[in-house]
Amino acid sequence: MGKREEWGSRAGFLLAAIGSAVGLGNIWRFPYVAYENGGGAFLIPYFFALLTAGIPILILEFGVGHKFKGSAPLSFRRISRNAEWLGWWQVFISFIIMMYYVVIIAWSANYIWFSVGLKWGKDTNAFLFSEYLHISKGVWNFGGIQWPIFFTLLGVWAVIFFILFRGVKAGIEKASKFLMPLLAVIMILFTIRGVTLPGAVKGLNVLLTPDFSKIFDANTWVAAYGQIFYSLSVAFAIMITYSSYLPEKAEINNSAFITGFANSGFEFLAALGVFGVIGFMSQSTGIPIDKVAGQGVGLAFVVFPQIINQLPAMNSLIGVLFFTALFIAGLTSAISILEVVIAAIMDKFMLSRKQAVIYSSLVGFLGSVIYTSGGGLYYLDIVDHFINAFGIVLSGITEVILLGWFFNLTTIREHNNLLSDYRIGSWWEIMIRFVTPIILGIMTVINFYNEFTKLFGGGDYPLNSLIVFGWGVALAAITFAVIVKTIPGYQKEGI
Repeated sequence: MGKREEWGSRAGFLLAAIGSAVGLGNIWRFPYVAYENGGGAFLIPYFFALLTAGIPILILEFGVGHKFKGSAPLSFRRISRNAEWLGWWQVFISFIIMMYYVVIIAWSANYIWFSVGLKWGKDTNAFLFSEYLHISKGVWNFGGIQWPIFFTLLGVWAVIFFILFRGVKAGIEKASKFLMPLLAVIMILFTIRGVTLPGAVKGLNVLLTPDFSKIFDANTWVAAYGQIFYSLSVAFAIMITYSSYLPEKAEINNSAFITGFANSGFEFLAALGVFGVIGFMSQSTGIPIDKVAGQGVGLAFVVFPQIINQLPAMNSLIGVLFFTALFIAGLTSAISILEVVIAAIMDKFMLSRKQAVIYSSLVGFLGSVIYTSGGGLYYLDIVDHFINAFGIVLSGITEVILLGWFFNLTTIREHNNLLSDYRIGSWWEIMIRFVTPIILGIMTVINFYNEFTKLFGGGDYPLNSLIVFGWGVALAAITFAVIVKTIPGYQKEGI
């Protein structure tokens, strides 16, 4: 296979890692989560979660990837031959996420075009669901391929393919050095415009006014840890993979802090812009903030076009800026997600990068086509819920227990400290061994309780669809992981 690829610079690695962490959820999930959980007071549990779980796991995964110089399956195999399956579990989780994530990026690309001249019209809800997605009448009604989405999806895959085909330094690093500063400029411009709109103060007051009673609500703390966990790209092999490309003498600990705080800074910036325009929408229409604020697809592709329609000036420009930000944030995350798969099959089956990129992109594209159908939004909604609740969280708790309790965690700390500007103490091991597993364990219990006390979707989805697209997909990820672990590989490494 030859020498493992490396980043060309520390800045390139950091921009790629931050680009992976900063994704769609930073823009459409964090503002709503903060608003729902105490506004300004939410920052207390949020930063506590960042310092006790987010950054400690980043330090752990950066250390594992750098020390063992492999993709997640290979790194875990080098820790223990019996642990390889965990790496493959995370790889399959990433691949499943990739297949629907690229479709949302395609929607964002289309909406950049729709922003010019406000092509979505006055009824943005009907435009999205009826005219654009052509939502079918039920989960089991496939509804046919929506060709405008299909061809945009093909274009998105082509961009990702081209970047990854060029490799780590010439592809991912160069793209990150261009896209991340561009994203920062766009979000700053969007936020400046958002907070200077008439009525923006109303939205910002709702977002930032602290409700300290929420601090004593356990759900607020779970929400804080959940936001940190989902937004930092931990526990699905990305950071292990990216850090495996670091040179021998590379700073580790401080890089984790920079990545964590940069991600949080972007989330906070996005929240200011989002609630600025929500405040404007509330004042201009008379609709209460709580009726305007939302998260996910509804916020991005229904509410924001409605807000853009109401703007006093520069409507199309603000639309282009917002959906370009979504597109770039999604693209940089998608690149990192697919790189997880590419690195894993390169290591296991001794493939060249070109072969691995071709195979993973082809299979990924074919798998993503189902989400361009009339029933695509149903499948996306179900798969996303189950793979997050019963894939990422479970793999994360397995990872910290395995490394915290059945591996000498001190060796990672000593490895990192020898290379780093900032030395971490025993507090880090306490976070990994005790605090993070407890919090993730609580999240897991809550997830299972919620799942078995009420059906996901409030009964809108038939039970058999939840079994097939929900539990079925989540179980398939771990099943395939165990199977692939048994396939012979790594011959040239002799391990």
